[in-house]
Amino acid sequence: MDYSDLVDVYEKLEKTTKRLEKTHILAEFLKTVRTDSLPYVVLLLQGNVYPAVEEKKIGVAAKLVLKAIASASGIPHDKVEHHWAKSGDLGETAAELMGKKKQSTLFKTDITVKKVMENLRKLATLEGEGTVSRKVDLISELLTSATSKEAKFIVRTMLEELRVGVADGTLRDAIVWAYFGKEIGFTYNQKENDFDVKDRIKYNEYSDAVQRAYDMVSDFSEVIVAAKEKGLLGLAKSSLKVGAPIKVMLYPKAEDFKEAFEALGKPAQCEFKFDGFRIQAHKKDGKITLFTRRLENVTKQFPDVVKFVEEFVKAKEFIIDSEAVGYDSKTKKYVAFQIISQRIKRKYDIEEIAKKFPVELDVFDVVEYEGENCMNKPFRERRKILEKMVPKEVPFKLKLAEAIVTSSEKEAEEFYQKSLQAGNEGVMVKSLDAPYQPGRRVGGGVKIKPVMETLDVVIVGAEKGEGKRAGWLSSFIIACRDEDSDELVEIGRVSTGFKEKSEEGTSFDDMTKLLDSLIVDKKGKIVKVRPKIIIEVAYEEIQKSPEYSSGYALRFPRLVRLREDRGPDDASTLREVDVLYSKQRGRHK
Repeated sequence: MDYSDLVDVYEKLEKTTKRLEKTHILAEFLKTVRTDSLPYVVLLLQGNVYPAVEEKKIGVAAKLVLKAIASASGIPHDKVEHHWAKSGDLGETAAELMGKKKQSTLFKTDITVKKVMENLRKLATLEGEGTVSRKVDLISELLTSATSKEAKFIVRTMLEELRVGVADGTLRDAIVWAYFGKEIGFTYNQKENDFDVKDRIKYNEYSDAVQRAYDMVSDFSEVIVAAKEKGLLGLAKSSLKVGAPIKVMLYPKAEDFKEAFEALGKPAQCEFKFDGFRIQAHKKDGKITLFTRRLENVTKQFPDVVKFVEEFVKAKEFIIDSEAVGYDSKTKKYVAFQIISQRIKRKYDIEEIAKKFPVELDVFDVVEYEGENCMNKPFRERRKILEKMVPKEVPFKLKLAEAIVTSSEKEAEEFYQKSLQAGNEGVMVKSLDAPYQPGRRVGGGVKIKPVMETLDVVIVGAEKGEGKRAGWLSSFIIACRDEDSDELVEIGRVSTGFKEKSEEGTSFDDMTKLLDSLIVDKKGKIVKVRPKIIIEVAYEEIQKSPEYSSGYALRFPRLVRLREDRGPDDASTLREVDVLYSKQRGRHK
């Protein structure tokens, strides 16, 4: 498939913020794509080069792309950089300058989707002496043969800043519309931006089948081939693969135990909610692999956890869901996530930092056990399996999450206070009948915390500081996720809560270094960054505001902590902000 065909779709998607219209555009396009091109196409539609479950990253920063644009266009580097600063979009800069390029190749061919993918993937394999030069050559090769429009999206893909709004839900629905539309009597009304189906039950069946398959493999490039080639049967054959991470089950917040029991029924299980980070532990053929909720492989960073799982989990094959919780080795008290978060990214001196920041693994769910998928088993059965898997609990190494089963609000409140006194965030309340369903707000449980709900927001930009903060980025533009448009929408700026020195906590210098390689656009003192970094923020109030694209602004936001265990998909949603706004101080919209 020619890359230009994909670029045409990018442009259509870029012109609309309407989720249903995006879904229709995708569905019509997917119908035309040959099976052998589908895996590449689906990844590129999401702005990815590799599936999320793979560890490989192309690792291209804006400075490297600047060199490649200069090389491919024949325009001096300083002029390319000046144009970038003026346009504020490196993709647009590439499009305009490649359109005016002073040099051209003797033999110019149309770029294919496969060629784009091959060159981009080669970037991830290069290392050693001369790596920068070879990466520039690979990028230049693509840009030299590209049209202006193609150059724009090649650059944006490399920088992981595609910005066409194709999220998981949109792609899932597009697959259903494309391959099962005839069977369900599907029609789309473009004028009204609405759709209808004659067989709603069958529509839900197909939608659930696509979602279940994706929950199993976390890779739409695999799911879409199964849907097109084998239909429902192919989707049903998508199965858990021990050693390949899945998306974890997440829970919304409840105000109190009365609300929790009303939502989940009685009795329910209350268990400690830890201030740690999520760990999926997989074991097969004697090999143990650890993944974060972002599907990152952190096995090497946690040799102590691997040892605990090997020693204390009695099964040959499994996937368990758990929380790694830090504790003070002297006082034996749990410590805040921020203290142990640096272990996630650590590549060196691992044994030393494991001793300095020890963790306990608290296991609370099982997804696969001895070759059997446990996701559809009710929680009460999954808990019994866990009790069999972990017959001996060893505090400060590995144990089951402390829990009680109760119908009493009073007893639940007492357990809640016990959890807080132990240094935890609060409690989880779980339905005993619920299956394991990956994703947010799936109805199987809620969390109860003692403070006004903080927000997990994405840093999408920043402003350079002045005075004593000169040389640092010091004001950070933050955004939440709009589920309807599948886009990030700004909700304010945060500049407080950061420290002047790294030893005191997350500093301006830390954030500047963290964001430097993520800068994709800059205009004056403002830089735009890839939406990769999540921070947790507290605030005094949520206000209505036309200044930000979310329609809201956080009043006096302040950094609580850097969330290295979370990604953009984990960001708080606009709907959640809307609910919090309506609840605060008893005020309603």
